Amino acid sequence: MRRILIGVAAASILAGALPAVAQDEIIVTGMRRLNPDSDGNRPIELAVVTPAPVQMLRRTADFAVQQVVVVSDTVDEEEAHKEVQAMTRKAIALPAGSGVQLASGEIVVEPLNAGNYKDLRIEEINEDEIDGEAVKFLVKVPLAPGIDAKAALAKIDKFIKAVPVVGRAEIKAYSELTLSVVDPEQYRGAIIDLVAKDSGGTSGRFGAGYGVEVTGLDKPVQWKRASLTEVQLFLPSNSTVRPRN
Repeated sequence: MRRILIGVAAASILAGALPAVAQDEIIVTGMRRLNPDSDGNRPIELAVVTPAPVQMLRRTADFAVQQVVVVSDTVDEEEAHKEVQAMTRKAIALPAGSGVQLASGEIVVEPLNAGNYKDLRIEEINEDEIDGEAVKFLVKVPLAPGIDAKAALAKIDKFIKAVPVVGRAEIKAYSELTLSVVDPEQYRGAIIDLVAKDSGGTSGRFGAGYGVEVTGLDKPVQWKRASLTEVQLFLPSNSTVRPRN
């Protein structure tokens, strides 16, 4: 079963520092709350060593991802839990043919299905229009040719509206749209080729007596968002021009 590894928004060094297992899917930016009402909802900014843009591999992400919440404000807590789980189960029954996929988790997550949805943590949320017992999970849309951010959001919105209501439970979008990439380590060779090409051109400008020493190529592949649907994959490398002798 393919796992999904989630990084932290604007601090992808945290995710990039983790060894990526083949077929892991990496969330490029963390889940930022829709319409945040304070700076406390913003991702923490951390410094990350990034090489020159010419040493980064830019490509379309594999998935557009949005976090949703199923919440019930039924007074009886046990009944609210039942409604939340029942509506989540109905959401799971919908994806076939809807163009979306469901997943769960925060760091390493798995596809959400009928066998594990009851493992979702039920928590109390009191935030503006979201008030009650709730669970959160991810809705993903493959970024196939012709599917841009607008189309992905439209698919997710259509899915949300299609989930049958259970009691006082309802489902809502909870985060802004983010992106994911499957197995970023598979691009290591292509990234090293970009580094080598750039480093070779740099050393050539200094003459035959100079070369470039590159460090950091043994580090895990890291990532950051480049546009609404694109990511940049890179190695935290450093290049130093030195005399060959």
